[in-house]
Amino acid sequence: MTAGVSSFQPPKKLVIASRESRLAMWQAEHVQVALQKLYPSCDVTILGMTTRGDQILDRTLSKVGGKGLFVKELEAALADGRADLAVHSLKDVPMDLPPGFALAAILSREDPRDAFVSNQYDGLDALPPGSVVGTSSLRREALLRARYPSLVVRPLRGNLDTRLRKLDAGEYAAIILAASGLKRLGLADRIRSVLEPEVSLPAAGQGALGIETADDRDDVAAWLAPLHDARTAYAVSAERAVSRALAGGCEVPLAAYADWHGERLLLRGFVAMPDGSRILRAEACSTPASEAAAEVLGRQVADALAEQGAHDIVQTVRGAGARVSPATDV
Repeated sequence: MTAGVSSFQPPKKLVIASRESRLAMWQAEHVQVALQKLYPSCDVTILGMTTRGDQILDRTLSKVGGKGLFVKELEAALADGRADLAVHSLKDVPMDLPPGFALAAILSREDPRDAFVSNQYDGLDALPPGSVVGTSSLRREALLRARYPSLVVRPLRGNLDTRLRKLDAGEYAAIILAASGLKRLGLADRIRSVLEPEVSLPAAGQGALGIETADDRDDVAAWLAPLHDARTAYAVSAERAVSRALAGGCEVPLAAYADWHGERLLLRGFVAMPDGSRILRAEACSTPASEAAAEVLGRQVADALAEQGAHDIVQTVRGAGARVSPATDV
């Protein structure tokens, strides 16, 4: 990561590429405000775009291109110069970026936990048997099925506002969303309770924002450097290394979450069958001094999961064509 902007002139104009959902635009505007504070004379604008991932709602991501569908159009704007940077919810960014692109900055993390949202009940333990719970995530679904077999888990499609409308219409007794998205949009009052990692281990990168650039834009990387949060970057680098090593994606129930305990980073991970019938867990701890060292921690956890049979689960799930809801930033 470039240390600062001393060798560069302050930017005169920056264009941020963003998806057009309300949450994605909030994220882009958050970065826009931060850049305007750093560079008051800079004209920072947002290029709103609709991605293929936003358009395809009737087919699973695994069948039409995976999580990359949420970023391809934004990357095209970076490549042809229409935009200088793109803001992403990091858990929606593929573990391996295409050649020519880089994550130039990781912002300080919002609450990474999952949130229980309901109009009638205070938490999962309060739901009567047979209650319908909605989720977009195979990770959450596997955990719910394992821990609460009496509940009915059903897919929940659409952006955050659409999901809340479906809850309010009575289609679900409760829904599980990312706490970060609700808090960022001023909807924290919709959260009845948060699910601690011991109950629902977060997805890799959940709650963190990543800023992508063309990898030859050293000037943009330098201007973004003051926004970079090293501790968050170490944590999410470890998490993403788990998913990368196990070839995880939106079609496999996989979680990886790293949190700091003083100077030590504790990383926990799991891989599961979608029905919750088998869940493999592993954890490791280290004191990383770089993102590369954090990735080593991630590979240690991935190796521990692999020794338990994680690759067999991944192959079984992919071979069975498990039900997948499109990954989103909520």
